Amino acid sequence: MRRFLPSDIDPIDSYKLMTGLIVPRPIGWIGTRSSDGVGNLAPYSFFNGVAATPPTVMFAPTGQPGARKDTLANVRETGVFTVNIVNFALAEAMNATSGSHPPEVDEFEVAGLTVAEAGSIDAPTVAEAPATFECRVVTIVEIGTAPMGSEVVFGEVVAFNVSDDLLDGTRVDQIGLDAIGRHAGDAYSRARELFELERPG
Repeated sequence: MRRFLPSDIDPIDSYKLMTGLIVPRPIGWIGTRSSDGVGNLAPYSFFNGVAATPPTVMFAPTGQPGARKDTLANVRETGVFTVNIVNFALAEAMNATSGSHPPEVDEFEVAGLTVAEAGSIDAPTVAEAPATFECRVVTIVEIGTAPMGSEVVFGEVVAFNVSDDLLDGTRVDQIGLDAIGRHAGDAYSRARELFELERPG
């Protein structure tokens, strides 16, 4: 087994090791709106849930400050964002929103997606998504340094919106959800090959 010390390798190599080994990563497709009213939509695979009471999620724009997309500026200005769950049917549209676009460009339009307004906050959601979260920013924490540091955005989920055909009470049909995950480089996977393990008592 080969051993790597982050202090001995380039930051991009640490990034490659993390993104190649922490897999599959859920994708937070983050919807925001600028103070000028321009919609923004961008995917983040440094994303996850971190608490359930209250329900809280995080996503982390990573890289040089100038490369951290418009999302970070928007959540700082407005204090709100949405999480849109990416299923296999939306993979191409999600990928279309991952490019670098000027702040005046609306990624919903770039990807040909329908905007649905959130019910509790002033932020756009993807109407085609099987589920969305409406979130208020709790805090933003700067982690690390350039060139591959992050600003981790924590948000409290104030509303969940889930397609009726995926639900049995609050249990979500995982096969029907057909969520995708991020791997290294351009690789993705579908969360459909599932197995069950009964937890010990």
